[in-house]
Amino acid sequence: MPRFAGVITAAGLRGSGVSAGQIRLLVRRGLLVRVGRGAYARATLAAKVQGDPAGEQALSLASVLAAGLPGVVGSHESAAIIHGLDLLGRRPPGLTVTHRPGAGSAAGRPGVRVHVAALPDGHVNRRYGVPVTSVARTVVDMARTSSFRAGVVTADSALRGDLTTKAELAAVLADCGRWPGLTRAREVVAFSDALSESALESLSRVVFREQGIPPPELQAWVGGEDQGVVGRADFLWRQLGTIGEADGAVKYADPQRAIAQLRRDARLREAGFEVVHFTWDDIVRNPERVAAWLREAFKRGAAGLL
Repeated sequence: MPRFAGVITAAGLRGSGVSAGQIRLLVRRGLLVRVGRGAYARATLAAKVQGDPAGEQALSLASVLAAGLPGVVGSHESAAIIHGLDLLGRRPPGLTVTHRPGAGSAAGRPGVRVHVAALPDGHVNRRYGVPVTSVARTVVDMARTSSFRAGVVTADSALRGDLTTKAELAAVLADCGRWPGLTRAREVVAFSDALSESALESLSRVVFREQGIPPPELQAWVGGEDQGVVGRADFLWRQLGTIGEADGAVKYADPQRAIAQLRRDARLREAGFEVVHFTWDDIVRNPERVAAWLREAFKRGAAGLL
């Protein structure tokens, strides 16, 4: 009974002597699970990936590829999810695939977004048994076809997780010739930084650039001459005596952690630093206000260094 990454089509089941009625019976008994249009997997396989976004996406992709589409691979958002990369905004519904020019197409399949592009050697590998674009190619594709903000969030997460390197990204860029969006992809790769520890920090760096805020040092250890090292700052403008802290939702969920942060801020201010905190909501909804907070801090911090 032919399978693809543990998934078999209804046509494949019937070809192996399993009638449509028997398929329905196996589904009712919980032995088979429908994972896509006309595609099924054993319940044990579906249960194994349940709750794992990467595994669930791979299983959905396998349900499309099980139809025997030559040269079709998961790409863009689907590949990013399977590789465990960050995406900016909500996870998009459906699947995204790429196929080589002239290869079998998944076009017309409900919920499947299709790109047509070359897939040179080294741009495709396998995850969870399904073919997907490599991490480096996925980063470049996302940077080409999405906003600069979204591209940086994905690129930073790939570098942060040691899933690719700047050299690998440069090699993919070289392979992509004059493809649409490549200028923005080059800018994303040049701007990306493994030291950004979260999507919030990545987005913050882009907002700083958009608002004309000078580039900060990332993950810098700071303190005073009398205090020694106080802690590590998300963002440091050393010559302006200012620290920026990107506060995620988890950062203050623990009251003890919040108290520790307040004490840390007090020590940093004693050491002569201005400290500016901002949240995801601040950065997304009112970036101009964050920029204004920082500029005011720069004035005070620079004056304090005189």
